[in-house]
Amino acid sequence: MSLFTPLIWLLVMSPVFIIAFFKSKKGNMKFLLLFLILFLADNYIQILIKQYLPDFGLKFSWLGKFLSLATSLLVIFFVNQNDRKEIGFTTSANSKKQIKFGVLVFLGFLIFDFAFKFILFPKGGEFDLETFAFQATMPGLTEEILFRGIYLWIFDRVFLPNWHYKGIRFGWSFVIVTLLFGVAHGIILTADHQLKFDIITIVYLTSISSLSLGILRKFTGNLIYSILGHNVINVMNAIIRIL
Repeated sequence: MSLFTPLIWLLVMSPVFIIAFFKSKKGNMKFLLLFLILFLADNYIQILIKQYLPDFGLKFSWLGKFLSLATSLLVIFFVNQNDRKEIGFTTSANSKKQIKFGVLVFLGFLIFDFAFKFILFPKGGEFDLETFAFQATMPGLTEEILFRGIYLWIFDRVFLPNWHYKGIRFGWSFVIVTLLFGVAHGIILTADHQLKFDIITIVYLTSISSLSLGILRKFTGNLIYSILGHNVINVMNAIIRIL
């Protein structure tokens, strides 16, 4: 992956940032700088490690994910307790009614996701322990803490949320994080500068996985639910491929 890839993601997202700027009440715009620093640092750490460090015979970049997790935890360490709660890094959660709604919505998306992928995914692959170990742990930990934890908290500070549904506050931060997740999985500029733009991946991940995990995170008020949900989706994908 080229070092320009994260910049392309930001460029693609720039119209959404502009719309959010004009459509929402502004908060502390300085938090945008925190997002840029964290976003670029996290992605460049993972890209550089994957390109220049040996993989030790492993299929996945475990070290890159561990350092991504460490970066996120470092940010959480330096914020106060109230901010940690807003990030979702807390032992508390929303009401049982709100949690139930979030879980049911997520399960509805998950059932559709399973049926859709069961039809379209190639099958007959071989079981691979590393694949299952990785998909059951690292993506959910790193991406949920970062996207639906820290990024959501940052953009809530920049674009103040003013939408309400079932007692939960939403705003442009939810839209930005939901779309950014899809864009970051569907656009890649390779090391030899070939642009791979997969609009189907972007639309599907945004409208199914990212949206359902975002709803789960907001209605539970705790990252543990979306972390588990994310890893369930990834393990489900791996299982379907070996059926």
